[in-house]
Order: sequence, then structure tokens, then C-alpha cells
Amino acid sequence: MSVRAYRDIQRRKSRKIRVGSVDVGGDAPITVQSMTNTVTSDARATINQVRALEEAGADIVRVSCPDEESTKALKLIVNASKVPIVADIHFHYKRAIEAAEAGAACLRINPGNIGNAARVKEVVQAAKDHGVSMRIGVNAGSLEKELLEKYGEPCPEAMVESALNHAKILEDNDFREFKISVKASDVFLAVAAYQQLAEACDYPLHLGITEAGGLMSGTAKSSIGMGMLLWSGIGDTIRVSLSADPVAEIRAGFDILKSLNLRHRGVNIVSCPSCARQGFNVIETVQILEEKLKHISTPMTLSIIGCVVNGPGEARETDMGFTGGGAGAGAGMIYLNGKPAYKLGNEKLVDHVVELCEKKAAEIEESRGKTLEPAL
Repeated sequence: MSVRAYRDIQRRKSRKIRVGSVDVGGDAPITVQSMTNTVTSDARATINQVRALEEAGADIVRVSCPDEESTKALKLIVNASKVPIVADIHFHYKRAIEAAEAGAACLRINPGNIGNAARVKEVVQAAKDHGVSMRIGVNAGSLEKELLEKYGEPCPEAMVESALNHAKILEDNDFREFKISVKASDVFLAVAAYQQLAEACDYPLHLGITEAGGLMSGTAKSSIGMGMLLWSGIGDTIRVSLSADPVAEIRAGFDILKSLNLRHRGVNIVSCPSCARQGFNVIETVQILEEKLKHISTPMTLSIIGCVVNGPGEARETDMGFTGGGAGAGAGMIYLNGKPAYKLGNEKLVDHVVELCEKKAAEIEESRGKTLEPAL
């Protein structure tokens, strides 16, 4: 237990699996992933989007493989990618086999949907032969007809039963290298399903609020749903599903984890909403800094506060900070390691803070044997 016990999160004990080079579950860090929205058969477009996701910090990227043209392109995509690629398969068992042969690190597949026992056995054997894990992906919007008839509607019990039925098929084929998701667009339904599933098995869980919505509403909904689960220790990998640029999903995912102190990446900016006391334009400054600092992946904290009411206190808890001197002052105070360091004119604020953050990142990365790329 830490000094601040109220911040401790005891993660659920799950078994660990491998998704290519990435561990999922057990004591591994909670991973952040997204999915491409390009036509997978267009290998160049898909590779470009995968690279953008890699730069944003994605640990794992999923691509849809609905047809043979997609699985043919998958080999090129896998070879060009630095992160493990998950092949999303729905109904055709041959696509799963082709994806495994093409180098996919994981198959998102529900074994009960791909046909008879012989077909499932073929897919499992292909996964074993190529060292491929799987994800059972249950969705409230596509539950089996018999479960809807049994329960009358999508409900947590139906979703968990579906997940465990699919899991048993893989277990019966002596395959346990899989994780499970039970997603719904309804936050209450998704949270309840994950809570029940967490009690029912020890497989790693992939969290998500599916079809969450646009950038703002979807991030809010995902933060509430996944935040509740993560805070209670449930979840081994996450995807924030947004009707937005997939890169935004990665940033939102890391922001959720940073908020719960579960994982850190990049500069975590603590900033005020601004008011009449502000000594500089806080909103505009933070927007510019977010853009200029996004190339930094090294974890650090930065406070940008408009006045001295809360500024010194917030700066005390961050690596670096700037507190405005009040309306019309034209200057504020730079804080380093929680202590006031020197005054700085507002006109120099952005460039100077970027320089400080890059210097801090370079020092940390040098100690790790890495090199920080400067901002363009």
C-alpha cells in the first residue's frame, strides 16, 4: 500500500497472453489499441494509418479482414508495421486461417460463428502453428438468436453466457491463448457485463464501450464506462471507439489511463479553465502547447495556471509549471520541480515551456539510452 492509499488500484489477477511481441494480462501494463478505417485491401493507405497510430503510441492495431483481398494485403501490412496487427474476422473461417498465415498476431473471432467443429479445429490449429492468439468479441448488438430468445433482450447475463460459450469451444480444442470483450453502447450494460465476466473467468479482458459516438460524447461515455472498470481493477487492454480519427482513440485511451495513474505517456498538462483573474490567455496557450508537445512520449507533468490563487499549489505537484501574475501583469512565474524558479514574460511562454519539456524529456531518455526527436 502506498502513502496515498486512496489512489491505489488493485488490478484483477488474470492470466497473461501474448499478442505478437506485446504481453496482455497478468502484470503487464494495460495496453491501448485502435482499429484502422481504411479499406484493408488498399495496403498503402492502411499502412499509412497504422504508422500514424504507432506514432500516437498505439500498442496494438486491428484491421478488418472481410475478404480474400484483405488477407492478401495483410502480409504487406504486418511486415510494414512496428506493432502487432490483429485481424478482425467475423464469419468465414478461411479468412482466419489466411490471416494467421499472413502474420497476424491475433484473431478477433467468435468461434461459434464460423461453422462446425471441424472448421473451428482448423482455425485453432492455424493459430497454434503460427503463434497467434485470439480475442472473443461479444457485442450486445449481435448476440446469438437463442440467447435473445432466452433472456428477452441484450443483458449482462446473455453477454457473459455468450462469451463463456465461445470460450468453451476454444478450451475444448486445448486453446487458451485468448482474451475476451463484452461490449455494448449502453454504459450500464457494458459495465455490468464486464463485472460479471471478471468474476466468472481469469482470461484477460479487452475493455470498450462500443459505438460510443463522436469525439466529445464518445470520449465522455468511454471515460465513464471504462473508468469505472479500470478503477475497480478490471481491464487488461482498452479501445476507445469513436466516430473520429483513430489517432484520437489512442490519445483518449492514454488520457483515461493517465487520469487513473495506471499508465503514463507524454506531457500531462494540468490547466485551469481560466477566468477574469488570468494573467494570459490560458485556453489558447494550452491548445498551442498540446499541439507543440505531442511529439514527446516521455511521461512528465506540466501545470499551466492563469493566476496565483491555485497556480503555486498546482505547480508544487508537477515537474514544470507556469503561473500567471494576474490580469495585466504581462509576466508570470516558472516553476521547476515544484519550486518557483524565475519570472518569464507571457510572450515567451510557449516557446520556453516547449524547450523546458524537450530538455526534460531528453534527460530522461538519455538515461534510458534513447534519443528524442525534436519538434518539426
